[in-house]
Amino acid sequence: MTQAPAPHQANPAIVAEQLTKTFAATTAVQGLSLTVFPGEIFGLVGPDGAGKSTSLRMLATIMNPDSGSARVAGFDTNRDAASVKDHLAYMSQKFGLYQDLSVGENINFYADLYGMSRRGRQARIEELLDFSHMRPFIRRRAGDLSGGMKQKLQLVCALIHTPKVLLLDEPTNGVDPVSRRDFWRILHRLREEQVAILLSTAYLDEAERCDRVGLIDHGRLMATGTPAEIKLLMEGRIISIKSSKARQVVHALRGLPLARSVNLFGDTVHLVCAGGTVCEEQVATLLNQAGAKYQQIRETEPSLEDIFVSLLGEQVQADLPETDKIFQAATTEKDDQPAVQVQHLTRRFGSFTAVDDISFTVQKGEIFGFLGPNGAGKSTTIRMLCGLLAPTSGSGTVGGSDIHLETEHIKQHIGYMSQKFSLYEDLTVTENINFYGGIYGLAGNRLEDRRNWALAMAGLDEHKTSLTRILSGGWKQRLALACAILHEPPIIFLDEPTSGVDPLSRRRFWDLIYAMAEQGITVFVTTHYMEEAEYCDRIALIYGGKMIATGSPVELKTKAMRDKIIDLRCPDPQALISPLKELPEIRDAALFGTGLHLVTPDAAAAESAVQRLLADLGIQGAAMETITPSMEDVFISLIEEVDRRNGNTPAKKEPQP
Repeated sequence: MTQAPAPHQANPAIVAEQLTKTFAATTAVQGLSLTVFPGEIFGLVGPDGAGKSTSLRMLATIMNPDSGSARVAGFDTNRDAASVKDHLAYMSQKFGLYQDLSVGENINFYADLYGMSRRGRQARIEELLDFSHMRPFIRRRAGDLSGGMKQKLQLVCALIHTPKVLLLDEPTNGVDPVSRRDFWRILHRLREEQVAILLSTAYLDEAERCDRVGLIDHGRLMATGTPAEIKLLMEGRIISIKSSKARQVVHALRGLPLARSVNLFGDTVHLVCAGGTVCEEQVATLLNQAGAKYQQIRETEPSLEDIFVSLLGEQVQADLPETDKIFQAATTEKDDQPAVQVQHLTRRFGSFTAVDDISFTVQKGEIFGFLGPNGAGKSTTIRMLCGLLAPTSGSGTVGGSDIHLETEHIKQHIGYMSQKFSLYEDLTVTENINFYGGIYGLAGNRLEDRRNWALAMAGLDEHKTSLTRILSGGWKQRLALACAILHEPPIIFLDEPTSGVDPLSRRRFWDLIYAMAEQGITVFVTTHYMEEAEYCDRIALIYGGKMIATGSPVELKTKAMRDKIIDLRCPDPQALISPLKELPEIRDAALFGTGLHLVTPDAAAAESAVQRLLADLGIQGAAMETITPSMEDVFISLIEEVDRRNGNTPAKKEPQP
């Protein structure tokens, strides 16, 4: 579609020329050509199954291309793979960890592989343990870590030496926002050390931080350029509508003549229209007529996710099947009870308390979000509620059934999608669906109807005869969700269901979740996408095994956070983080999309101090405004408040070189 010239550099660290890879009748990568230079972060984005992982595997010499060539760190990937590996670090989507080794033993094993001396490695290990907040778990078995913590450990192992080229395949999937911020600090420091970084990501806000971006679909590179250049592909204007009833706004606007597309982003709706200056007035009139509440309407610059949805939406997003004709009314035998009720629930593993005296209630038909950083106790709580793990103490009911005494009954009347794929890799997509249907007693026409629905919901009709092991991570997530809800359970537990899933698939998941909730089905969901937390009716935040906040998204954003948030848009925001943190008026500064979010107890004093700093540094073209905190701001602020109260090192602390 468009090919932007790369920055002028003498010797690129990665050169791919017409790389092509075919699996049976499927062309995974077709004619891929790109360059990445030392000191550059290049982001590869695209929908599930677009060819991102296959491209990285060819560059990492794990997979040979059918045609084309590549050079990494100056060495040909086909003829000199050993030399490539000496100058390369690669982090795959699949955990390359030894489950029976401890965290420390895994790190030392990778240090041995890279030939690091015992004396020289310790400072690097100490630094990476601080960055990843893995120090308290140094002696824990890798197999006992949560999915997100395994992801962080794998990143630590990949970074144990400083390579010339770093390949990262969706490295922050399942990683909480605090750790994602730390991760990007490390990436920028590696960039300053002239490491060439090529990463794929499902987080489009992360792609905004890359020097250049490549948009890939069906194995073809459709566009490359800086994020600003890619955004020029957007046709029409974007009107941003902020609303606490954002889905109501979407329904009011979708299908209208002025709307090219209407997309949901947390508590904000982006309307793409071709109109002139009257577009905002038309939108306000239409929403008022529909009785849809909103807080703000204004034109905004497109984000990369807007571009992603605009360019790829019509190609890869199929309509959802008619859930109202497939799902039956959700009922339980004890219909007068709350869907989930927990009192003083605790779970210990030896001397470690994973869940510490938590209590909450979830009503029928509610979408209940359970948030927390990696290792906070989310998955442990869900496993207790699903009858898979006995509590140490406390009580609870699920669908009116006791989590101590009626675990088998609970298992038959819930849906559960775990972090780990509960799929059989050697079965086809259809065979997995048939297997789970049989477990839940589906047969005959009923099983056929549910199987057809599941394939359509997951967008896997074209892959129904494919072996599950060859599916991309995102497609596996879709299949796992389909199997979890095949039997129409009245209560569904989803443990990070959209981890590693592209923005279009996430929309598909959440449209389905809302359709189920409207029919009385209860959805208990954990997520690290803070935008998704906005879609929940209520949210509970758990940290260190303890509940630290509960409420609706609006309540948490307006009442739970004492500090103010200043949104700062400026050139090279990463370089400003350190000087901003030195200002006494600023409590914290962190990357947020293409800009910075500044945390301060006094917005007016902070804005004056920032303006003085920008003037002293000679920085022009910056824009500031005090905004309502995002869920990510609330999430990080509440966690750091607990850390300060407990005298722990705040999560915001940047690791020292």
